Amino acid sequence: MEPVTVFACESQPIVLEGLTKILGECPEFEFAGSAPNLAEARDALRQRRPDVILIDQTAGLKMVFQFITDLRSLAALCQPVLWINDLAEIDCFRALQLGARGILKKTLPVPTILECLRSVARGNVWIESSLTGQVSGSVERRSSPRLTPREREIVHHVCAGLKNKEIAGALAITPGTVKVHLMHIFEKTGVKDRFELAAHGRRLLGIEHLEEVERAEQVS
Repeated sequence: MEPVTVFACESQPIVLEGLTKILGECPEFEFAGSAPNLAEARDALRQRRPDVILIDQTAGLKMVFQFITDLRSLAALCQPVLWINDLAEIDCFRALQLGARGILKKTLPVPTILECLRSVARGNVWIESSLTGQVSGSVERRSSPRLTPREREIVHHVCAGLKNKEIAGALAITPGTVKVHLMHIFEKTGVKDRFELAAHGRRLLGIEHLEEVERAEQVS
């Protein structure tokens, strides 16, 4: 199996040194290089096609969000992870809406960082649980809600970062119907919004179910 290639947009040498060391000790990963800023990252991505890119937030959220949006045309298969010190929940959700596949704090332990990279490389959305700590208890208590097949499909698409209109198009239903399904999902699962649903969707559906859906989509 080919290793997961990871590129970093990061200006701090000590951070890059640590990342290089961590990835170098894991055969399943390969460090694909770095750039100190978004402009140089754009140039590098035109030459390389990493599986995952870690994006530091020091350039400012406006520029970072634009970069994430542009990444679709620059390197469509590259999965962006916002690499943060701290970020408001609303900005985390905005990043997910724009196409970020992960929200990763730099202060997290090494195993958690690798878990994020591994999950995002598989095509999943990954958010560290502390960002949604207020809902963790209620989700744990309702770990096996009785979702309908349609509701499970919608949860899957929310985890993939799709907006209501995109989900409607994928399922051949109206955006209004998507909203109704989401309301039922929130009630059944105990989550309060899309952000928390994206954070806990894999637990609610089960990893096996999502991987089964993803394989089916690849075949079709």
